[in-house]
Amino acid sequence: MILTGLLLASCNGWVIQPSSNPPTPFLPPTQTPSIFTATPVVINPSATPQIPTSTAIPFITATFSPVPVSSDTPGIPTAIPPSGPSISVEILGCNTSIDVVHGMGEVTNAFVVLRNTGGVELTNLNVTLNALDEGRVHPDKTVEVPSLPIGYKATLKLTVDSTYKAETPIQIEVRGDAGLFQRLGADSCKDIGVLAPNPDSLNTPMPNNS
Repeated sequence: MILTGLLLASCNGWVIQPSSNPPTPFLPPTQTPSIFTATPVVINPSATPQIPTSTAIPFITATFSPVPVSSDTPGIPTAIPPSGPSISVEILGCNTSIDVVHGMGEVTNAFVVLRNTGGVELTNLNVTLNALDEGRVHPDKTVEVPSLPIGYKATLKLTVDSTYKAETPIQIEVRGDAGLFQRLGADSCKDIGVLAPNPDSLNTPMPNNS
């Protein structure tokens, strides 16, 4: 009886003893808000900038040869002369005369200009005049030029025995130590008239610009 009384005295009617602290009210879960912070841009002045690389394109370098300029007209380039032998032939014109000394009657005189346009001196040049209606061989049919320096010219007078008062085709042939240089022809030689060169200047080399 005493044990039963002690047991009854210790019971308060609760199967599960309540907590002495008041209960926390139930709240629905809330989403944690997102926090955005600006990331600072840091420029490092000591950093080497990255330069994108590309496939290298090879450069073609052009090589230019100097062009000589004429001293007479500054700024106007002149043609570069060849380094070897070269000659130009120009027929100035013709006239006729009576050759009493050689007993040939009418003869044709051709005036020709030779120019050394090469890079070496020309020696032992033989210039010959041929005509289609040529008669006897005239002593002045061929004229020899012993030397024609670089940049020089020579004016020659060549003569052939020709038909009286008849136009005739002519041909100029130039030969030298190197062989045949040039052969120049004309259907008929124009009358040079009063423009015939001074006889004192014939067969004498002189500079091209004179």
